[in-house]
Amino acid sequence: MQAKLSTRPSVRHCAVSGALGLALLGAGLPAAAADDAPSALSRFYDQKIRWSACADREAPRDLQCGKVTVPLDYARPKGRTLDVALARYRATGDRRGSVLLNFGGPGGSGVTELAAGGKDFLHLTNAYDVVSFDPRGVGRSSPVSCGPATTEISDATSGDEEIKDPKGALEQLRHAAAECAKHSGPVLPHIGTVDAAKDMDVMRAALGDKHLNYLGFSYGTRLGSVYAAEFPGKVGRVVLDGVDTLTEPLAEQGLAGARGQQRALENFLDWCVEDIACPFGTDARQARTEALRLVGALDEDPVPTDFGEPFTGQDLVGAIGQGLYSRQLWPSLERAIGQLIEDGDTRGLQSFVSGGGTFPLRAGGAGLTDQEDVPLDNLPAALMAINCADDPDRPSAAQVTRSLGPLRARYEAASPVFGRYRLTQVLMCYGRPRGTDYVREDVKDLDTAKMLLVGTRGDPATPYSWTEETAKRLGRPAVVLDNKGDGHTGYASSKCVHRKVDDFLLYGTLPPDGSSCGPEESGQATG
Repeated sequence: MQAKLSTRPSVRHCAVSGALGLALLGAGLPAAAADDAPSALSRFYDQKIRWSACADREAPRDLQCGKVTVPLDYARPKGRTLDVALARYRATGDRRGSVLLNFGGPGGSGVTELAAGGKDFLHLTNAYDVVSFDPRGVGRSSPVSCGPATTEISDATSGDEEIKDPKGALEQLRHAAAECAKHSGPVLPHIGTVDAAKDMDVMRAALGDKHLNYLGFSYGTRLGSVYAAEFPGKVGRVVLDGVDTLTEPLAEQGLAGARGQQRALENFLDWCVEDIACPFGTDARQARTEALRLVGALDEDPVPTDFGEPFTGQDLVGAIGQGLYSRQLWPSLERAIGQLIEDGDTRGLQSFVSGGGTFPLRAGGAGLTDQEDVPLDNLPAALMAINCADDPDRPSAAQVTRSLGPLRARYEAASPVFGRYRLTQVLMCYGRPRGTDYVREDVKDLDTAKMLLVGTRGDPATPYSWTEETAKRLGRPAVVLDNKGDGHTGYASSKCVHRKVDDFLLYGTLPPDGSSCGPEESGQATG
């Protein structure tokens, strides 16, 4: 059913992923799995997960893998099914249930991320099995793909052609959408956050938990919010870190992202110029000029790479955007830019480009490499598919043609460096079926147990204003923690955030609404 790309991923393939893109104070004690599930779904809610050692030889020895079976189409539960891949670290203390993690994207593999970064969540194993999963369409869960059309999408959205010839670019995107449908198979019409939330409730029951305890990052906060709206009586201890918008159209999301990345870049350059080795010099204002000049120079005259395709200014923008996701990556980003300027060596920057906009990239750690059945373009293909499934707006070709020029001006005003790159969010759903309006219209005014929302002031991807907006929208259950630091999400970078989140998940102790964590220079927080 799934197509596999036979070619090596190019820099441009990876760049698409960066542009196109996360309680009842009882502890979720185990209960009868089926609880009040609809009878048509009882065979899914009654299942038990069979855990075993992960097949990949590089997987951590204490990581276990399993799966749950879910309906392909919840409106036809007797029809086709698919398997959702899971991984867990077992509780080491007095087990009180499970906590489910989603690392964002959308399109990020939770199985791979948990294998690579499980040490960040070891403290939670004092009470919980720590579980993550590959959402439908992602990783090992019926992965979607656009095949060779990945390059077609990039070409149609990353250059000047969409302004000079918008009709031609839109026709290219319409053809690419058909190719994505052909290569992805039957899962594509049933991908999206609403279906993923329903899958999570099946997981909750299969794990034996009466309530869902959940920690979601970036896009994972949208998923957690939709779950709470769909299953308000099943909400346990839920934390949303790096809070996504529930209401902004994709065009406005791209503008907010451009502004956030521009602020993060300026913070990075202010830090960089304090170092004598900064490739942009020692003056902050001049460094901003030099960064923009370097992007323009590479767009005019790209440098060759080991992948065969040249490294452009927009590829550099994508790499910088990934490097800004975590302050701990700034020294590596500084060195990688220096290698490019001094020697024309793009390898350091290429290592950033493949991050895909999920949970902050890690500087090492063993992951799962046995992904032969996962298409190389799965992350950007899933990101587009899920975002488009969640967005009901489909402007006509005439509307796009009229608005593209003025919109590009707004984007470039928001960020001289990231504006053009982020404009792709306006176009990526063209030619695809209209998405649901459920997220925008119905995820509001919740009647659930309290949920902890963490917003980071210097977040380049999910601006703090989205935390405030989403908290107001969710209503009474939302408790906001203000993280006055830098980077995308707070749990991995702030010891204060890490401690407050763990205190809530483990002990039910919520900080006062509106309380804060101060900026920290320390690196990765650990439990």
